[in-house]
Amino acid sequence: MATIDIKALDGKTVGNVDLDESVFGVEVNEHLLWEVVKAQRAKRRAGTHSTKRRDEVRGGGKKPFKQKGTGNARQGSTRAPHFVGGGKVFTPKPRDYEYHVPKKVMAGALRSVLSLRAKENKLIVVDSFSFQAAKTKLVAQTIAVLGGGSALLIDNRNETLRRSTRNLPRAKYLATEGLNVYDVLDHEQLILSRATLDAVTERLRPSIAVEGGAQ
Repeated sequence: MATIDIKALDGKTVGNVDLDESVFGVEVNEHLLWEVVKAQRAKRRAGTHSTKRRDEVRGGGKKPFKQKGTGNARQGSTRAPHFVGGGKVFTPKPRDYEYHVPKKVMAGALRSVLSLRAKENKLIVVDSFSFQAAKTKLVAQTIAVLGGGSALLIDNRNETLRRSTRNLPRAKYLATEGLNVYDVLDHEQLILSRATLDAVTERLRPSIAVEGGAQ
């Protein structure tokens, strides 16, 4: 079982903790990561695109010229798609791009991305995010001491940390339940509090089969 140091906010090591191999030591499945990231990005699409079809373009009610005798191809409206100013064919219309990924796939992808960060030594565990006041400077200094770069900070509901992080362009705070594949991959460092580590491990640890069924 792998062991990771527990850091204080000043960067000093204050202990260590064992990482559950079933959560932080699995084989990285890149296809699962791709599937979940694709679903997350699809969910974020506004889907508000819209262009006008032939029946929605203004004008064109009068036949442009008589049916026969002009030498031109017959036309019924100047709002047909092949005319300038005409309607469009197969136009995009408002739609919802969201689709759901099975819970087991989502959990497997989270285990994969956590294992990836652990193998890359980009997983950092801190004792706690106990900032006395909501100050952006304190969080920026902490991130710099712990390794620098862009960082995703995860902690159990911490309003002080949320307010301190929101103005940092390369850092983001999420509550424990908001941990997701896209944001982990989008930041260089993953910084968890010890309480969050325990909660995530408990949540993602695969169920153990017992006699009479699975728990």
